[in-house]
Amino acid sequence: MVRRMTTKDMLIRPDPADARLTRRVAGIDQSGAPVETSVTVERPLTLYLNGQEIVTMMTIGDYPEYLALGYLLNQNMLRRDDVVTAVDYDEEIETVVVRTERGTDFEEKLRKKTLTSGCAQGTAFGDLMERFESVTLPDAELRTSWLYRLTHAINTMPSLYLEAGAIHGCVLCERDQPLVYMEDVGRHNAVDKIAGYMFRHGIEPGDKIFYTTGRLTSEMVIKTVQMGIPILVSRSGFTAWGVELARQAGLTLVGRARGRRFLALAGEKRIVFDLDPALAEEERAAHRRKGAERDD
Repeated sequence: MVRRMTTKDMLIRPDPADARLTRRVAGIDQSGAPVETSVTVERPLTLYLNGQEIVTMMTIGDYPEYLALGYLLNQNMLRRDDVVTAVDYDEEIETVVVRTERGTDFEEKLRKKTLTSGCAQGTAFGDLMERFESVTLPDAELRTSWLYRLTHAINTMPSLYLEAGAIHGCVLCERDQPLVYMEDVGRHNAVDKIAGYMFRHGIEPGDKIFYTTGRLTSEMVIKTVQMGIPILVSRSGFTAWGVELARQAGLTLVGRARGRRFLALAGEKRIVFDLDPALAEEERAAHRRKGAERDD
């Protein structure tokens, strides 16, 4: 029997009490009464690779080293077998510099930028698909009992979303256990933070489940496949190209996973129906997030 993991067991989880990540702002409500509320802070972070400026991202500013590594990995600028000699973050000038043993020059690649469908305008480069078609995802399983427990645990966990909103979350999971929970103003940043953490700590992807609060777009599918994770779950909905790419890659794609409900549009063969949905805990109104009534 697998022991269920508590939030204290997680490797990384959100810290709503981190004063750097939110700010109290005064305003008025619908009746004109004065109010004060928490809002999410975003700040620029400029990424350099071996002296070459790559991109400036808007981020909440936590875990910049993981964000930098994951971004470079998911843009195919960093190889899985690269030796990273240093990751230097300077909070004062809002920069992070990644240095590798291998020499790099991406001047041509940097000319081919594409704004993705991710919120906060994620940026991808023209050859994002270059590794996608060569990835073979491992056989794995997704038990519905795990899925129900995961979605309930993640949805009720303390987070910046519940504190201030205006943020997306991504969670790396194993069976019914959340391992790494990252949040940011754009879901692409949250994904990249997890990719960077996995790279830095040598976490194998083959038996993992990836959860996101955002839409299941082509970008989300491509990044999950490139990370080698066979199962992608969201509480939100799908795009047509996201579904098409998931089917092409053999990725299990589960969306609209809220309470007892979910919808799988790709990779259904990995799903093991081991729990009657009527026995699963329904989503409570107090914990419904954006997208509970419509796709986010």
